Amino acid sequence: MVKKSLGRHLIAEFYDCDQRTLDDVQFVEQKMRDAAIVAGATIIGSSFHRFLPYGVSGVVVISESHLTIHTWPEYGYAAIDLFTCGEDTNPWRAFDYLKEAFGARRTQVVEHTRGDYNAIGIPIDSPHKAIKGGVCSA
Repeated sequence: MVKKSLGRHLIAEFYDCDQRTLDDVQFVEQKMRDAAIVAGATIIGSSFHRFLPYGVSGVVVISESHLTIHTWPEYGYAAIDLFTCGEDTNPWRAFDYLKEAFGARRTQVVEHTRGDYNAIGIPIDSPHKAIKGGVCSA
């Protein structure tokens, strides 16, 4: 049986990253926005904040869902969520891009499917609304 879902959600741990980049809110936001584009997503907006004495949190809202990050520069660590839906976006491309951008020497990542067609009751041969226009919204 073919398994289809509305989206893919990567939950990633980035270790041993470049500490300076993880504390630079402008750099982090730009790389997260770039990652959305690399994934094939359409950016709606973004919001990022730098904490004192250090750390950055932010979100890039995309038509296909969202990309989020929380950094702990003092540990060289970032927690990253990459949630995309539709058949034209690929969260793994964003993952690979960000791994390089933040200089992560180690990563741990788990992929979850979101919105399993069978669990929702969507017929497997139903066209996904994201196929039309590349967005998840109706």
